[in-house]
Amino acid sequence: MVNLVESFIFERLPEPDPNVGLVNDIASAIREDRTLIKVEDAVRQTGLHKRTLQRLFDRYVGVSPKWVIRRYRLHDAAERMEQGDPPDWLELSSELGYYDQSHFIRDFKSIVGTSPQNYIRNHE
Repeated sequence: MVNLVESFIFERLPEPDPNVGLVNDIASAIREDRTLIKVEDAVRQTGLHKRTLQRLFDRYVGVSPKWVIRRYRLHDAAERMEQGDPPDWLELSSELGYYDQSHFIRDFKSIVGTSPQNYIRNHE
């Protein structure tokens, strides 16, 4: 009976979607390559049009490539903060691709739930 059910299901499985692997590769590149700090950087690296990249992420990840990049940038910031000395906020925000320090602080608070200063205090 189990073999019959398995056979029934396997006959009706959809064909593998090559976009799944593509999106996974792009997300992995964003995670690993800290120089990818803007969607345009990912567009340049992949050769895809910006709108195509956005549609792929919307469909297969459920969030935009900008959100994924921002998430990894903020993880990178948190890791740096945990390493010891308080960072130069202006330099850190610039390295992470932020226009200015206030945008970095606002993003950090919205994702992490606390300001960078409080985060450092809680992890000392």
